[in-house]
Parts: sequence; structure tokens; C-alpha cells
Amino acid sequence: MIAKKRAKLEAAGWAVGSPADFLALSPDESAFVEMKLALSQSLRQWRTRKKLTQGELAKALSSSQSRVAKMEAADPTVSVDLLLRSLLKLGATPKDIARAIA
Repeated sequence: MIAKKRAKLEAAGWAVGSPADFLALSPDESAFVEMKLALSQSLRQWRTRKKLTQGELAKALSSSQSRVAKMEAADPTVSVDLLLRSLLKLGATPKDIARAIA
């Protein structure tokens, strides 16, 4: 956040912090959330790089377009297992996945 904006918010009485602070996440919970977000973003990048629609990817995964949308949005109902399997199906290597979460 821009320092000037932060100072203005704090002067107005607002508490400014991170999502982990707001949700009272432990460091390991916070790291897990960050990794899941990185996997979701990577999935979208791989899908667009392959010039696939969400529907086309869903068909390849034997899933639905709405499920792929949830995967790309890091919806809490989406498992990390599903994200990993989907990335591998798109051609990502373990090294690519490690790079995405690093």
C-alpha cells in the first residue's frame, strides 16, 4: 500500500494490516493460502498460454467450466490436488510448479 494512503487511513482511525492479520492466520496457514493463490494464477497463465477457454480446459479435465473458474479464482472449495493435477494436464512440469509457488 502507498505510504501516503496508509497514513491517511490510519489518521482516520482505520486499522491497516495484511489479510493474514485480519483473518488471524498462523504463518503456516498464510503460506498455504499464498501457495494456493500462486497455483491458481499459474493455472490461468498456462490455460491462456495454451489458448484454451475455460470450457475447453474443463472438457480436458472431465469437469465443468464453472469449476475451472473457481479453480482460477482460488475458491476455498478447490483442492490443491485438483490445481496440481490440472497444471500437469496442461503440460506444466514439477519444476514449473515449484517456480510458481517459489
